[in-house]
Amino acid sequence: MSTLRDRTVLVIGRGSGIARATALAARAAGANVVVAGRDSAALDEAYADDTGIVAESVDLTDEASVEGLADRLGRVDHVVSTASARARGTVGDLEPEVVLESFNTKAVGPILLAKHFAGRMPQDGSFVLFSGATADKPTVGMLAVAATNGAVDAIARSLSVELAPIRVNAISPGTVDTGAYDALGTDKKAALYEQRRTHVPAHRVGTSDDVAEAVVFALTNTFLTGVSLGVDGGERLV
Repeated sequence: MSTLRDRTVLVIGRGSGIARATALAARAAGANVVVAGRDSAALDEAYADDTGIVAESVDLTDEASVEGLADRLGRVDHVVSTASARARGTVGDLEPEVVLESFNTKAVGPILLAKHFAGRMPQDGSFVLFSGATADKPTVGMLAVAATNGAVDAIARSLSVELAPIRVNAISPGTVDTGAYDALGTDKKAALYEQRRTHVPAHRVGTSDDVAEAVVFALTNTFLTGVSLGVDGGERLV
C-alpha cells in the first residue's frame, strides 16, 4: 500500500458532506489537497482554516473548464470526483434535461477528467469516481440516479483497462447522512433512516467519514483497480 504523503490529490465536489470528509481525510494522510467545484469562493470559505487545501473552480459539464483546470494544476497524483446532480423522480415526472444533467455531471464529467488529467499523472496515480448503491438495488423514484450510477461503474471498469497502469475505481455509497436527504422533510427522512437502521446488516445509516475512509483506501491500495466498492452497510443485500 502506498502513502499520500506529499502527493497531490484533487477532490471535485462541494465544501460539505462526502467531498469535505474526503478532502480532510486525504490531508490528514499527508496529501497536498486541491478542492474544485463550480463555486470556488464557497470552497475557499469552507476550507479557510486549513492552509494545506487550495480551492479551484471547475464545471464538469464544460470541457473547456475541465481542460483549464488541468492546465492550471499541471501534474496531480490522484483525482477524486464526488460531483453529482440530483435527478430523482418517477419515469412519468422526469424531464430529459434533468436526466442529462445527472449524466453530464456524474458520468461524462469523469470521462473529461480522465481525458485531460491522465496524461499529467504518474503511472502509480489513480482516479476515484462515485456511483451508488441504486446501481444494484434500484428503488421507485430513483430511475435516473440508478442509471447514472450504473454508467459510472462501467466507466470505472473501462478506464481502468484503457489508462492502465493508472488505477480507476468507484465508490458506491448507500444511505449516508450528509444532508442530501433533508429535502424529503423531517418525517420522511426519519422514516427512511429508521428503515435503514432496522433492515440493513450494519443496523445504521452511514456517515461521510465512512465513505472518506474508503476513498483513502482506494487511493493508496496499489493492487485495487476496476472495482466498485460498496460502502453501504450491506444495503444492497436486503
